[in-house]
Amino acid sequence: MTIREIVLDTETTGLDPVDGHRIIEICCVELLGHLPTGRVFHTLVQPERDIPEDSVRIHGLSAEVLVGAPVFASVVDEFLAFVADAPLVIHNAEFDLKFLNFELARAGKPHLANEGGIDTIALAKKRFPGARYSLDELCRRFNIDLSIRTKHGARIDAELLAQVYLELIGGRQVRLALSPGDVDAMISRTENIIRVHRPRLMPLGIRLTVEERENHARFVAKLDGDVIWAWG
Repeated sequence: MTIREIVLDTETTGLDPVDGHRIIEICCVELLGHLPTGRVFHTLVQPERDIPEDSVRIHGLSAEVLVGAPVFASVVDEFLAFVADAPLVIHNAEFDLKFLNFELARAGKPHLANEGGIDTIALAKKRFPGARYSLDELCRRFNIDLSIRTKHGARIDAELLAQVYLELIGGRQVRLALSPGDVDAMISRTENIIRVHRPRLMPLGIRLTVEERENHARFVAKLDGDVIWAWG
């Protein structure tokens, strides 16, 4: 059975909900067989409080940007339906789960279980003891393009983390170990990609010698019926 996982990231007004800080952005990226399916849950969230300048400098989400954004209670059911019972893949899971569970409690919803999460920092520590474990550092280690990440943001960070997670659990080896069902799923997700055919400006010349062509013709003449590789 193909494993379904959710890569999750949040942005917040500060470091601790106990101090009155709130979630202001959530993004969930769906994985099947550890690979993104293209299904994403993403929303800004109205925190119903001010946003400190120190936080704005990190993620760029000011009060003006969040004007008109929904409050958490109005998106919580859609969020929970998207996550369902899938394991959550989170970079520093304790931080995000602390905020999510605080918001869920305010909305009268059950907590997300901590043991159901996969912390990519914990995975990185096991694989690279003593190294640095920030998302930026792991992207550089795995040669993942960071050029579009000018600030923190739940959407871009979740998409980058999906790539980091794949590398942490085996990278290329995971891709090669796909079952036929996984391959079919990948084909269905990529069938709309446009492929451009670029004809050669100078056609390649015939590389066979005259003797090789004559030998081939004699071989084909001995075969019965139509032969698809017969010379035209």
